[in-house]
Amino acid sequence: MLSFEEQSFVRAMLRRLLEERFGKSFERFFQNLMCARYPDFIDVRTHGNLGDIGADGLSLHDGKLYACYAPEVPDAKAVRTKFTDDLEKAIAKRRDHFDTFVFVHNDLRGVHPELSILLSEAHAAHSSLRFEQRGPQHLHRELCRLERDEIQELLGCEIPVSERVYRIGLEDLEPLLTHLVAQRRQATSQAPAREVPPEKLAYNRLAVEDRDEIISAMRYTPLVDEYYQQRQDVTERDEVAQGFNAYYQQVKADYDDPGDVLWKLQEYVAGNARGRRDHERAVMVVLAYFFETCDIFEEPPTNWRAPALQGTGR
Repeated sequence: MLSFEEQSFVRAMLRRLLEERFGKSFERFFQNLMCARYPDFIDVRTHGNLGDIGADGLSLHDGKLYACYAPEVPDAKAVRTKFTDDLEKAIAKRRDHFDTFVFVHNDLRGVHPELSILLSEAHAAHSSLRFEQRGPQHLHRELCRLERDEIQELLGCEIPVSERVYRIGLEDLEPLLTHLVAQRRQATSQAPAREVPPEKLAYNRLAVEDRDEIISAMRYTPLVDEYYQQRQDVTERDEVAQGFNAYYQQVKADYDDPGDVLWKLQEYVAGNARGRRDHERAVMVVLAYFFETCDIFEEPPTNWRAPALQGTGR
């Protein structure tokens, strides 16, 4: 498994790659990634007048059909046209080949609102089918599960082997926490900070890579306490926590995948400051702090216990 530093590097390189891959170029990258990741994945290419018949890939074992959409500039009308056309073609020509329709996109900002509407409409119209979306966060997780040489080939660069120690100082956190102050909402009630329940990471179904990042960042959450202890406004922490929780509830209602929820919370913390690796690490410290205080993600029921881990493979 890649280290935290290496996963951060892969995330940064993937973001850079996606900023340059559109249309067929993105489609080809996605197909290469899925072929490396899943032996049963079939990359569907266009063929003469047949086109791709509504599919850019098929997973034989789990019955998933993938359709890619990667424009240079997102457009609501174009999203609807692409989604509708691919779904109609897939149902007409490949209905016996799949039971889940997966719409894959390259939008680093998250799911386009129009796509959320389309997924809901499609589910209502085709109750026998399941519908999913895949974006940059999903692609990052798939990449990180590959062997190092496969990741390097897909990204077109080497992953630096580094023994750098994960170091975060208060000065790294201050810009992010100041940004949160600007985002905060007036609190209607002030709840004291609580210790994170030991089963919380598992209960929220976070991917192993996401859990590892949060656990690594927890070593530095006392710095956030230090920051708030120095504030003249003693209500600031609670107001920020209230705003953070309100945003989490909003995101949780829009996204089913815990990885997507975490991705949106990272954007909320960092604002326009995302990009550099030191900022990525500082973002995770802030998230880990509010995870520990139970302002984001759900607490497990008192008697809940994590299921035994199963052996994993590619």
